[in-house]
Amino acid sequence: MSSLDADAWQQAILEEHQPIEEAGTWSVHHITDLPKGRKPVGSWWVFKVKHHADGSVERHKARIVAKAYSQQEGLDYDETFAPVTRYDSLRLVIAFALHLGLDMEQLDIK
Repeated sequence: MSSLDADAWQQAILEEHQPIEEAGTWSVHHITDLPKGRKPVGSWWVFKVKHHADGSVERHKARIVAKAYSQQEGLDYDETFAPVTRYDSLRLVIAFALHLGLDMEQLDIK
C-alpha cells in the first residue's frame, strides 16, 4: 500500500478482519473444494475516512464486502438477513423517551 496513511489503513483492515476470523464467519478453502462448475464469491475492500463534526479525522474504516452479484439464490444461499430497525420502532422508542423525560444517546457498536 503506497498511501501516506498506509499504516492507518493497515490497522483498519486488521480491526475489520480479526473479529471476522474470531467469530468463525468464514473458512478458507482451496478452489478445488468447490462443487464442479462453481466459482468462488469474490470480495474487495471498501475504505472510508470517518470525520468528527469539526472535520478532523476520527478514524480510518475498512470493510470487506462480498461480490454478491455473482451469487445465485438457492444455489449459493438460501436466505438473507440484515439486522435493521424499522423507523416506526425507532419513533416509538424516541416518543417514550421524550414522554418519560429520558436522555438518549447514539453509539456505534463494533
